[in-house]
Amino acid sequence: MTNKQVGEDTANRLTRATVIGAALQVLEERGLDGLSTRAVADRLGVRMNTVLWHVKTKARMLELMADAVLGTISYGDLPANAQPRVRELVGRYRRALLAHRDGAGLVAGTYAAEPHTLRFADHLVEALLAAGADERRAAWTAWTVTYFTLGLTQEEQAAPDRHDDRLHLAVAPGEHPALHRVLDHLGPDSFEDRFTFGLDATLSRLSS
Repeated sequence: MTNKQVGEDTANRLTRATVIGAALQVLEERGLDGLSTRAVADRLGVRMNTVLWHVKTKARMLELMADAVLGTISYGDLPANAQPRVRELVGRYRRALLAHRDGAGLVAGTYAAEPHTLRFADHLVEALLAAGADERRAAWTAWTVTYFTLGLTQEEQAAPDRHDDRLHLAVAPGEHPALHRVLDHLGPDSFEDRFTFGLDATLSRLSS
């Protein structure tokens, strides 16, 4: 079989799921900045038009990738009580983002009204309603904790090495007295605690 025939056979057997799987592998290797439909095509050994036939555009590919990331969230063994269920769901959301290189940047940069994304949102809103929020508060709290988690996780995934001391060198007591006072609480090892703090602060006003 010639190389051309091998390529044609591969193209004929491709599915959208295969393309998205390859795109996620490219993301792991190159990061979000290095992701392209051409890079995905090269990984699959097909022409770029073959990839585009399945995903149409890079923007659409990113939406499908973001939805695939949320497709890794499990909904088994969730707490019966509503507030602990909210916390567990948001924690699983964060872990799904962290499981992929630049996962938070990928999801934050898309608007994926896709099955896995909608399934997570439905579970989260249901738990918020069960916790006593009315419809508006449930919807807006879902947005709030989602944006908070995306932003914090995106910062975490882009954070410098914990031995990077640029922030400590840049914050001078005379010029930034307030920042200098709290500097020890802004290190790259505080993300877990900051996540818990932010989630607690948001949910504390859930039914007020």
